[in-house]
Amino acid sequence: METQIIELEKKYWQGMENHNYEVVKELTRFPCIIAGKHGVQNVDEASFKKMFESGEGAKIKVINISGTETQMIGENAAVIAYLIELGIAGDEQKPPMKCACTSTWVKENENWVCVLHTEVELSQQ
Repeated sequence: METQIIELEKKYWQGMENHNYEVVKELTRFPCIIAGKHGVQNVDEASFKKMFESGEGAKIKVINISGTETQMIGENAAVIAYLIELGIAGDEQKPPMKCACTSTWVKENENWVCVLHTEVELSQQ
């Protein structure tokens, strides 16, 4: 089960990297909660799509996912935390961004969906 959650998270990031809204939408429960450098937001589907489409110009590239920790909470809920390294496709001069992320996944109607995602950029050391 924990391996499945890791694979779902990777599929989500692959959807972001490929700018495939349908994949990302299929893996998200709306409204969802997002927390990061812009604060905390409770986001409905229309707002999420607008945010997703606003990032069209800068295509992210997932360089590495590491340090994965998962925990099942019963049969229908799981949390995952990991480190991710992201670059901007076509901009090799800008150093990759490193973030610590967490997601909460729940199983609804036999499908796993993300209900909460947090992301914080790690300070350069």
